[in-house]
Order: sequence, then C-alpha cells, then structure tokens
Amino acid sequence: MTASDILFTIAQEVQRCTACNLHRGRTRAVPGEGPANARVMLIGEGPGYHEDRQGRPFVGPSGQFLTDLLALAGLRRDEVYIANVVKCRPPQNRDPEPDEIETCTKLFLMRQIAAIDPAVIVTLGRFSMGLFLPGERISRIHGQPRYVNGRLIVPMIHPAAALHQPQNRPLLEEDFRRLPAILADAERQRSAAAPATPPADEPPEQLRLF
Repeated sequence: MTASDILFTIAQEVQRCTACNLHRGRTRAVPGEGPANARVMLIGEGPGYHEDRQGRPFVGPSGQFLTDLLALAGLRRDEVYIANVVKCRPPQNRDPEPDEIETCTKLFLMRQIAAIDPAVIVTLGRFSMGLFLPGERISRIHGQPRYVNGRLIVPMIHPAAALHQPQNRPLLEEDFRRLPAILADAERQRSAAAPATPPADEPPEQLRLF
C-alpha cells in the first residue's frame, strides 16, 4: 500500500472508531489532513467545537492563526500534514484523559507518522509534546529541536494558548520563523544518512582490434 492508501484507510477507521468513550459525544471525527509526502507534520491536542462540526483539524480561530504562523515559515497548509493526539472532541473541550490518548495514539497517530515519515514533527501544546518528551515543560523547551527515536521533534506552544495568553504570541511566531532552518538541517541530515545509490553496471569494454 502507498502512504496515501494507508492514510485513507486510517481515516475510514477513525470515522468508525468506538474504542474509547470520546466517540459518544462527537459530531464528526477528525482524522487529519494533508499530503502523504509532507515534510512537516503538526500534531495538536484534540478537536474543538469548529473541528467537531466540520471534521477537519484547526479550522476555528486557532486554525486561522496556525495558517498565519505557517506563512511565517514559508509554508502553506496544503504542504503540511495536520493531525491531533485524539481524533474526537473531548466533552466541553476538557483535556484528553491518559487512556484516550493511549488508545488513539496506538490505533491511529503512530501509524500516520509511520506512513508520512516527515522530516520534522511539530508538536502543538503539552499533550502532543508529552508523547515524545514526557516530563518536559513546554515553557522551557519550546522551539528547541530534539531527536527522539530517530525523529526530529520541535515542541511549540499551542496556537490557542497564544491567542488566550498574548504574551506567548511573539514566542510562537519566532519559533515558526526558525522552522525553515530546522527543516533544512533535518533534510540535510536525512540525505547524508541515506544509503548511496550503487553505480549502474558498466557495459563491458569492447575488445580492440590490432
């Protein structure tokens, strides 16, 4: 199966999922969206009101802000893959519970990451950061790239948090401005680590007649 096929299959499974209690209150599940060959993958926490209604990630005010942030990094929404830790909206926008995170991550998110194989994963908020960097504080390490199990993780403040706490907005904007350099370095390291293509067999040299 191609990466696109895998993502399509996962999206269908998400729509039918009843593995945790979050499915009981959802209007629409939110599998994620973006190209299967995205170089950058962004992982938020969970769908909100607007996302639950539309079945798409980051479509409310924080979604518009995310689009603006991506522009600071020279990226468009249709160039990146956007997903969430949990695929259904928690009631009253509460924090996702540990069992909900574990279930959704195992069933869907880690398979999405494996299929896309992005050069950089940007975590948005503490719950997505905690999947890769448990015990860290986002206020201390935001914007700092870290390799975790061979993947480059860049933890960032959630756009909604920056909207609610304006003092965080310049920090988040600056972190996105640094993203192109981080991405370029990650892709250079990938290229350097890739096995060299063996040279094609050369045709046998024709015998000379003397």
